[in-house]
Amino acid sequence: MATSDKILYVRLPCNPIFPIGAVYLADFVRKVAPQTEQRIFDLGTVPPLDFYKALDRSIDEFQPNLLVFSWRDIQIYAPVGGRGGNPLQNAFEFYYAANPFIKLRGALNGLRLFASYYTELWRNSRLIRRGLARTRRYQPQARAVVGGGAVSVFYEQLASYLPKGTIVSVGEGESLLERLVQGREIGSDRCYVVGETQPRDRLIYEQPAPIEKSACDYDYIESIWPEFNYYFRDRDFYIGVQTKRGCPHNCCYCVYTTIEGKQVRINPADEVVREMQQLYDRGIRNFWFTDAQFIPAKRYIDDVIELLRKIVASGMTDIHWAAYIRADNLTPELCELMVATGMNYFEIGITSGSQELVRKMRMGYNLRHVLQNCRDLKAAGFNDLVSVNYSFNVIDETCDTIRQTIAYHRELENIFGADKVEPAIFFIGLQPHTHLEEYAFKNEILKPDYNPMSMMPWNAKKLLWNPEPLGSFFGEVCLEAWRRNGDDFGRTVMDILEERLGRAELEEALTAPIVGASALKPVAV
Repeated sequence: MATSDKILYVRLPCNPIFPIGAVYLADFVRKVAPQTEQRIFDLGTVPPLDFYKALDRSIDEFQPNLLVFSWRDIQIYAPVGGRGGNPLQNAFEFYYAANPFIKLRGALNGLRLFASYYTELWRNSRLIRRGLARTRRYQPQARAVVGGGAVSVFYEQLASYLPKGTIVSVGEGESLLERLVQGREIGSDRCYVVGETQPRDRLIYEQPAPIEKSACDYDYIESIWPEFNYYFRDRDFYIGVQTKRGCPHNCCYCVYTTIEGKQVRINPADEVVREMQQLYDRGIRNFWFTDAQFIPAKRYIDDVIELLRKIVASGMTDIHWAAYIRADNLTPELCELMVATGMNYFEIGITSGSQELVRKMRMGYNLRHVLQNCRDLKAAGFNDLVSVNYSFNVIDETCDTIRQTIAYHRELENIFGADKVEPAIFFIGLQPHTHLEEYAFKNEILKPDYNPMSMMPWNAKKLLWNPEPLGSFFGEVCLEAWRRNGDDFGRTVMDILEERLGRAELEEALTAPIVGASALKPVAV
């Protein structure tokens, strides 16, 4: 296999989020193959009308022999924002509105969403095909790799959208790129070649290569990325830094544990701080720790404490940071360090305020511990925003468990202040390779040959997980919340639920007697 000595990374269009995946890949290749020329081209910084011309220009100037495309987003279910407005609102108006004019509005907005979704699939496919064809004008043997978060989830379905010979990368791409730049065979890596090989059965469950990460060299990244300063002009922008990879949990709807693997791999604290220091010296003061979970389990608490102590020792005293955190793993010492190092926002993905449902969804949370740790965090001086993710109606939801969630949420408000706790109301977008998908198969909600990328209304309603008998009820509640105060949707939903159903005693929410077997059976991975 020929070596690849000129690599162009193309981040396909998406929201303006710092392209940490492409940055880390380029940094890794520089360290294992310093002779390789590289360039980063981010279509997220380009106006839509210029996508094709800008891609052509970048290829003409650099003339790579390997194109690496990063495809971040495909599935579109979200509680706010998105393509053509609010996808969740559009869907709920179409499926649940009693007023025919509201239903029509939802249908029209949904049609625009439908068109936008398929247009983006077609556009990204065309960008890949066009880029590869243009590259082969200069390098006839050039190849293309397509990876990223979206690709890892929908790798089996994407073959029909990609040109023959495209290498589809699942999960982390470092090992694959190392093989390509060294001219080695790639058959044993987490990938397949469109039109030449088929993805191995359960490819996504294969463990990633055990690569130890060192600090990203931002002097080098700046030298290969002409638009580098785009994300540094606005000092309010949060720049991603990764402190670990992998997630040991089995949450029923989450695909992280399969993409990144269950083995948590810690990046050395000195290397993380050195990476942050480079960004700090460039004026960055806001950091987002991009780990699947910043504190995935109690055994990693000491690693986080070491990191935060070294941030304090670095002299970066005026920074802020945010992360997705399992709050049941906090300790009083950790809380104090989090506040001392500038944490000003964090997300808790508890999904439900009912310990019974948390257990059934295999989340591994102890909600009583979460509350106590939040009290410790408040006592340590945390006075900023907490986003609490609730995904109603996932597994065995009842009116009782809704009342328990309300009680739990009100206690979080008592701890931090109602204005500081933001409930983010999600309805799960069912994804392949999750336990929830297996549950849907077993209960004949989905057929094994379904297309998870289909946006046809009869398919989309199943994938936007809100099954009956409570589906219509939640639809009505959400529609009323948008009418009352769409700008504060989450809090309004909680208020309406309490008005309609009342609130349980807090102790009821924290207690989960084991009665019979869970509706969600374990799935072998």
